[in-house]
Amino acid sequence: MRIMALDVGDRRIGVALSDPLLLMASPLTAIVRRTLSADIDAILRLASENEIGDIVVGVPISLLGRKGPQAQTCLAFAKALSQQAPVPVHTHDERFSTFEAERRLRDAGAKPSRDKGRVDAAAAAVILQGYLDKRRR
Repeated sequence: MRIMALDVGDRRIGVALSDPLLLMASPLTAIVRRTLSADIDAILRLASENEIGDIVVGVPISLLGRKGPQAQTCLAFAKALSQQAPVPVHTHDERFSTFEAERRLRDAGAKPSRDKGRVDAAAAAVILQGYLDKRRR
């Protein structure tokens, strides 16, 4: 079993997968947003292809612990996904995931500004690694 994480944005959804031992997260891809139905179908297809046991949706919670408009959008997406997914759907605080993903890509010699899909997938990996680490505690 693996876990999949999603970084849900307005234009793309970053996707990351855990290893089978649930220790490490790796970026997989970014899905270009079309419609809610098409987006969910693409996610469920990836989940089936990769033998996913759980899905984690990142939710951007403010430093004050508030859920702004983007957090509400992510929560609504998670709810819609959970109604169709054959596996549990969880949420996880994703504050600073994009910033951290860009930093890691720069440290690896990549230019985050050139490939937004790569940044989104890397942000999903940051979300997933945080979820995996919290789960092990």
